[in-house]
Formats: sequence, C-alpha cells, structure tokens
Amino acid sequence: MLQALHPVLAAADVTSSIAFYQQLGFTLTFQDQPAIPRYAALTRDGLELHLQWADPQQWAYPTDRPAYRFLVDDPDALYKEFQASGVLNAETADSSPWRAPADTPWLTREFHLRDPGKNSLQFYCSL
Repeated sequence: MLQALHPVLAAADVTSSIAFYQQLGFTLTFQDQPAIPRYAALTRDGLELHLQWADPQQWAYPTDRPAYRFLVDDPDALYKEFQASGVLNAETADSSPWRAPADTPWLTREFHLRDPGKNSLQFYCSL
C-alpha cells in the first residue's frame, strides 16, 4: 500500500536551497550535517520534500531539470505570500508565461518559479 511520495530535488548548494524553501514556508525537519548538509527534508502543510546535493556536472540545465507540481487551494494567495517573503525575484522567476498567477489552456490557474537548484516549481489549482 502506497502511503506517501517524497520527491528528492537536486541541489548544488543544499544550505541555500534550505533557506529558499524556508522562505516558501517550509520547515526543516532533517539535515544530515549541521555545517555543510548534503541531504535535508522539509515539510509544509503535510507535504514533505527532500533536497540532495548533486554535482552540477551530473545534470545539464535546463534539459535535466524536472518540474514539481503542487496542488494548492489558492494560487493567488500563495503568490502574495511568496511576494511578501521576498522569495520572488529575477533569480527565481521562471521563463514560462506563468511567472504570476494566470489561467492556462489546460484549465488550471497557476504560477511557476525556480529554486536555487533550477528545479521548476509549479503551484496550481483546477478551474
């Protein structure tokens, strides 16, 4: 019986990725080393994601970077929360047309951003 899914996101710098996800409202629940972590877990609203160090030579940006989709209640409210935290900037702005909440042709409302590891994060709800 499947009970949970814990995506593991690649991070060239786990410490900066932890800080980024904390700005998104995630809480650090585990890290393997206090000074220079290579693996960490964070949670928010019952969701858990993991960060694992990866040498940048192990993957080629942008072709090897996966997208992670988060089903949310209200993308607009979450976007405003992220704006207030200061996490939305030129570095985190995704190059997609959904840098800010908008309706999509596939009947969702969503916005996208990138974490420090250049993983695509997509926050959406159905219309």
